[in-house]
Amino acid sequence: MREALILAVPGGAEMKSYLGAVLAASFLVIVPAYGAFASRVNRVRLISGLLLFFASNLVVFFLLGRAGVQLGVPFFLWIGIFNLMSIAQVWSFANDIYTPEEGKRLFAIVGFGASVGALAGSQVAGMLIKSVGIFPMMLVSAALLVVCLVLTNVVHVREKGRARDSAKRKEAEQPLAGEGGFQLVIRQRYLLYIGLLTLVLNYVNTTGEFILGKTVSRMAEAAVATGSTGGLSEGQFIGAFYASFQFWQNLLGAVAQFFLVSRILKYFGVRAALFVMPVISLCGYTLLAVAPVLAYIRIVKILENATDYSLQNTVRRALFLRTSRAAKYKALQAVETFFWRTGDLLSGLTVFVATLLGLGVRQLAVYNLGLVAVWLLLAAAIGREHRELGAPPDEATA
Repeated sequence: MREALILAVPGGAEMKSYLGAVLAASFLVIVPAYGAFASRVNRVRLISGLLLFFASNLVVFFLLGRAGVQLGVPFFLWIGIFNLMSIAQVWSFANDIYTPEEGKRLFAIVGFGASVGALAGSQVAGMLIKSVGIFPMMLVSAALLVVCLVLTNVVHVREKGRARDSAKRKEAEQPLAGEGGFQLVIRQRYLLYIGLLTLVLNYVNTTGEFILGKTVSRMAEAAVATGSTGGLSEGQFIGAFYASFQFWQNLLGAVAQFFLVSRILKYFGVRAALFVMPVISLCGYTLLAVAPVLAYIRIVKILENATDYSLQNTVRRALFLRTSRAAKYKALQAVETFFWRTGDLLSGLTVFVATLLGLGVRQLAVYNLGLVAVWLLLAAAIGREHRELGAPPDEATA
């Protein structure tokens, strides 16, 4: 729905890049507001409140769309907020109800659910949007959020009933008192390192996406000029490439999530798992700096994205298993929203400068190698802090 609406706006493709800065700035207001709300309600009311808010937004968008209001920009911005906050909140909830040992076993299954949901959702959306149109899909999405709300309440009641001591049951009903998300991240070195790692990770990955997109675009232009597209237009050539690219990326990500992630966490642990993706990126961008050809870029990005969507996503959230409840909800939101979008923003600025200077794939690959070096240092620092944390702290020591 987002792409259909924003790309219909004149200059929509360029506007998508500019709106990244607006999204990053918006979280400077949203994260403190979320933290203030979390300090006044318990976890199930926090999650339910946010889901109901987003579901009601979709109903409003449906009504405005039917009334002929242009929704491209506001809906794009809304999605940029929703798709980070809602997913981060799922992982906050999982961090709250599972112990570190349970998380090592079960986070891989939670992540596999996300992978399957993404694959199934894209297929269902592709079929429904042809028959019911864009705007009715908003009501379908709102209904799915209500289902998520019901599931959250079921899990909340079940886990509260499973708690062995009254203190744990009472804790589930208590508001998440304490500092806001940004204050927690700034004050605790461990959380700050996680935030910076998230920023650098997304900076590297988004810049890599530009490298791939620019190379595919140039190859498509050359293929059209030489008549070697097999009768396809430039757009069809690019679309066919990305269809194949995303199929392998999603397939490898789902396979890794189901068969590898839980075993890596079980046998090697969270700290060792932090190094898997940066090592893949280090090898990949070293290859691109030497031989910047599309076949190699495609392989590098498939491996990088598949690892990001499976192991890296799971490990990054598992880092919060040893933190306080306030950090699980408030700091995780700050990390997964503001720091993530700031990585997008910095990548956009880098692409802008690189375009002005006429830098090519090789130069951007070398630049990404420097970022990967910082990424590895942050992974090592997080590993040290994670080891020192030991058992999860209580609220008083958090």
